Amino acid sequence: MSNPYETARPWTPQEEKLAAVIVHVAAIFFEFFAPIIGYLFLKDKGPFVQHHAKESLNFSLTVLIIVILLGISVVGWFLFWAVPVYWVICRVIAALQTSQGKFFRYPLTIRFIK
Repeated sequence: MSNPYETARPWTPQEEKLAAVIVHVAAIFFEFFAPIIGYLFLKDKGPFVQHHAKESLNFSLTVLIIVILLGISVVGWFLFWAVPVYWVICRVIAALQTSQGKFFRYPLTIRFIK
């Protein structure tokens, strides 16, 4: 009979890496929701996945602020096309770096969550 109070086993590095990659890739399709869900549910699973969930959420918040600021300013409308291009490129690079086991940090990102 197993112990009903037994805690879950720690994740292996491979499981952490897979979860971190999924957070970055899911953010391409579900921009704000995937990072926040990933951060809330995965932050206690290990340092690698916690770092990447946090980075993904910080990047999402930064992009949201940039889009709002560009939408408010008339001059920003001319740069509006650059945000999705930059956003997708950063997400793909993050997923590739994460799949190699590297701690990736998004460039030009405000660190809301430390």
